[in-house]
Amino acid sequence: MALSSIYRTHTCGQLTAAQAKAKVKLSGWVARKRDHGNLLFVDLRDHYGRTQLVTSEGDKWHEALSKVRLESVVMVEGEVVLRAPETANNKLPTGEIEVRVTGYELLSEAETLPIQVETTEDQSEELRFKYRFLDLRRQFLHDRIMLRTKVIASIRKRMVDLGFNEYQTPILTSSSPEGARDFLVPSRLHPGRFYALPQAPQQFKQLIMIAGFDRYFQIAPCFRDEDARADRTAGEFYQLDLEMSFVTQDDVLEAVGTVLHGLFDEFKDGKAITPYKEIRRIPYKEAMLVYGSDKPDLRNPLVVSDATEIFRGSSFGVFANAINEGAQVRAIPAPKAADKPRSWYDKMGEWAKHNRMSGLGYLVYEQDGTFKGPIAKNLDGERVKKLAELANLSPGDALFFVCASPKNWGLDKSAGYVRNKVAQELDLIEANAFRMCWVVDFPKYEFNEETGSVDFHHNPFSMPQGGLQSLNEKDPLDIIAYQYDFVVNGIEIASGGIRNNKPEIMYRAFEIAGYSRETVDGKFGGMISAFRFGAPPHGGCAPGIDRIVMLLGDEDQVRNIVMFPMTQKAEDLMMQAPREATEKQLKELHIRVVMPPAPGAKKE
Repeated sequence: MALSSIYRTHTCGQLTAAQAKAKVKLSGWVARKRDHGNLLFVDLRDHYGRTQLVTSEGDKWHEALSKVRLESVVMVEGEVVLRAPETANNKLPTGEIEVRVTGYELLSEAETLPIQVETTEDQSEELRFKYRFLDLRRQFLHDRIMLRTKVIASIRKRMVDLGFNEYQTPILTSSSPEGARDFLVPSRLHPGRFYALPQAPQQFKQLIMIAGFDRYFQIAPCFRDEDARADRTAGEFYQLDLEMSFVTQDDVLEAVGTVLHGLFDEFKDGKAITPYKEIRRIPYKEAMLVYGSDKPDLRNPLVVSDATEIFRGSSFGVFANAINEGAQVRAIPAPKAADKPRSWYDKMGEWAKHNRMSGLGYLVYEQDGTFKGPIAKNLDGERVKKLAELANLSPGDALFFVCASPKNWGLDKSAGYVRNKVAQELDLIEANAFRMCWVVDFPKYEFNEETGSVDFHHNPFSMPQGGLQSLNEKDPLDIIAYQYDFVVNGIEIASGGIRNNKPEIMYRAFEIAGYSRETVDGKFGGMISAFRFGAPPHGGCAPGIDRIVMLLGDEDQVRNIVMFPMTQKAEDLMMQAPREATEKQLKELHIRVVMPPAPGAKKE
């Protein structure tokens, strides 16, 4: 690495025993000081690492270094000396040496710190965000940001190696129905009209395919005016946006799977990973039934079974009567839980009620081969045995039951919650592993119980399997789309589909969801027009950068892998955004601000 001789000859992470006796110059931040009376040790830190400095009482620069405040920026000259074996620090690349200071210059003095840098303890989030530039000096945050940088660099290389080219799409655009609120930008030149920041480059990347560029990708900023979540900062996020022409679903899954699996394999840091050839493609209906989720966590070995028919017409009236009214029953095994006390089962039932379930039925398969529990007492022996066979129970296991209406997958989601809770309680979730799958064959539509209408279930631009014929002849709720998600450890990190590339299919697909032809022309006129001039079959995907880095960095908060995140209230405390606009700015934009009434104020 070429370095300026003005401030440094080496970085703070570069010196080893090989440079012993060398004259060097270092610059960085004063991270720590340890005064041992006649000896002063100083840890100097820069982007690359840290080096221990040492001065003796009576040395020219001893007093200056002893008085300098932490996090001040200094430049030192000195001689590299070997540490005694008993004082070496094998946790640092520079741990074999120290630099005896022979020259010193204070480049920038720090004031008293509002937050501590050299600590791993939790600190006020408000102060951390206000002084994010200090927060980012903390080593674990620095490492996470560098992980993000390396991940993005690896993604770019992998995409280029697969024949993709990177193009940029507009930031100022128009609204599109991506399911969240838009950020609107007023137009100075067109009074009363607004741009929208893109929720995703969906239409643009399809237009790029229609323009004949074949394979596109972009590390794309996306903007959605929605509340912050653990895995998404308020307002904005980044995704690997990609699109391919003349492809089937298998082609896209192969390309994206190659990139993502290779990425996780590169940064797995000792964790186990699903072999590429063993990555399953799980149909949506199977995922919902077997795992209770369209984002199945395959580190959890438990599988859910449909026990409806075993309880139908049984003497267990609670379930039998509910089944007659349209309910279904799901069974979730609890391996080796037979020795749990009754109180544990009661707590599981209370937990279920707290999570809006009616409760949890259960039976226990004792070691002696008998069955116990409320359900076993009220069910004939033959049906109990069938339940044990259905769930592949062994003596010492237990079995939980969820009974509910299957409408809108509420039953299966409840079973999925129970599956996850049981696995957590019994410590069954595989540690230190990345377990991957594709979920495919998503429904094109879903029923909205609040409005009584049919809505798009996933991306409105995905091609229905069966094309126009399926749209015209099938019940909308039975139509399957060429839509797919890539899931790692129960987290959806990519979503995509084969796109609709024909105007007549697009009009009909939106008509079923309640959009008129005029509305489609108004919202998607550019794309509809493009379809009329030769649109290739195309499809793509959009893996989320933040979620990928969170998984690879073993983080559960997006704020730790984003350079400058906003608060939960969507505020940038460091840059003081959002701010009020000046009167001059409002006049230029032809805008008047009408503030909402204060809480509790009477309406006039």
